[in-house]
Amino acid sequence: MPELPEVETIARGVDTRIRGDRIVEAWFSNHPQPFKTAPERQVEGLEGRMILGVHRTGKHIVCELGDLSGAKTGQSSAQWIVHLGMTGRLLVTTPAGPVANHTHARLTLASGREIRFVDPRRFGRLELRDLEQGAVFRGAGKEPLNIAADDFAALFRGRKLAIKAALLNQTLLTGVGNIYADESLFRAGIRPRRRAGRLTRAELECLRVALKTVLEHAIRLGGSSVSDYVDADGVRGFFQLEHCVYLRTGQPCRTCNTPIRRILIAGRGTHYCPQCQH
Repeated sequence: MPELPEVETIARGVDTRIRGDRIVEAWFSNHPQPFKTAPERQVEGLEGRMILGVHRTGKHIVCELGDLSGAKTGQSSAQWIVHLGMTGRLLVTTPAGPVANHTHARLTLASGREIRFVDPRRFGRLELRDLEQGAVFRGAGKEPLNIAADDFAALFRGRKLAIKAALLNQTLLTGVGNIYADESLFRAGIRPRRRAGRLTRAELECLRVALKTVLEHAIRLGGSSVSDYVDADGVRGFFQLEHCVYLRTGQPCRTCNTPIRRILIAGRGTHYCPQCQH
């Protein structure tokens, strides 16, 4: 599943290409799974809207949309919210580009471009939110790229679950998944099975800094392409080339040459160095 760096990369790429464009026509497939909002309601709410901007909230891509009346207030009156699920892609292309199998949405824009949502496994979700009738979409947890030290430490105080499981809890931190939990724990020197509530304040601060550093570096490299992920242009990321532990089971640690181990925590494959992490 795409995590924060992958979703951020896609959101930035889409924003660069379609900000200020207008949606002329919207088409959706007849598969019900990807639609949190009924397709016919999405068509009605999307066509004619101006795209004011595109950004990431947690693991969601949020398109801010202008009023149907055409009034240039600069204020969002609706949001089109895309969750990529396990295999979803949000691409900006031209109508002449080949239509991939499992394309579930095509938005034709006034510029001649198209936005396409492709999802083979259909775990992604598309939602249209009318802000005059509902609240602005917000992530459930804290944003790891800008959380303060005190707030980060407070998230884990008294918690009995493993720190790896805590990092994956989207009600605590939004956007962190398996790859970046493993990589940040390695860089912080913390074993993934350690109880979150027993980490010292210094260890938690080291983890906060490591997590922010890893996420920002992964964004600069376009994310990690370990499965189906590509950016808005269909280009793979490069951060997988710098993974220290994730999917490196049995390979030598890049720091100490100890073989990387894999265990299960909360049902998730977890990778760590038994020498470097304590």
